[in-house]
Amino acid sequence: MKKILLPLLAFVLCTATTVCSYSGLELGKPVTLKQVTKISEIEKNPEAFVGKKVLVSGTVVEVCSSRGCWMNIASDTPFEKIQIKVVDGVIVFPMSARGQNAYVEGVVEKLSLSKNEAIDYYRHKAEEKGQKFDPATVTGAETIYRIRALGAVIEH
Repeated sequence: MKKILLPLLAFVLCTATTVCSYSGLELGKPVTLKQVTKISEIEKNPEAFVGKKVLVSGTVVEVCSSRGCWMNIASDTPFEKIQIKVVDGVIVFPMSARGQNAYVEGVVEKLSLSKNEAIDYYRHKAEEKGQKFDPATVTGAETIYRIRALGAVIEH
């Protein structure tokens, strides 16, 4: 019995990351990739993904309330997330996406920020969220990995 169940289980797990079709609110360019890359894989070794086109999926946990120019998607690993960023106005993520599952196709990018750039970055993010920001919380240069979205499907 184990000889039958193990290959069947392996098949199911392998195909669970392959998407057959998308349905929902389509934004930007059509999503063409079928193989989902786990966000946890990107988080474990982000340098290996920089410049590569990926398809990620997860629950939208936060959306830019100012312009809809970014959203954060929860990882398959608890308490991890990745930011999905677009050029302002090219794609506008709706606030209603929060709590929905999204498929996002895009390119992993690396931001290498000096300390002053990191302070500006986090100050801007705090302003978008209407939160206070203490520049003293930034102690040095930072590297941020995120996905520059080309297209997305927000399921509903």
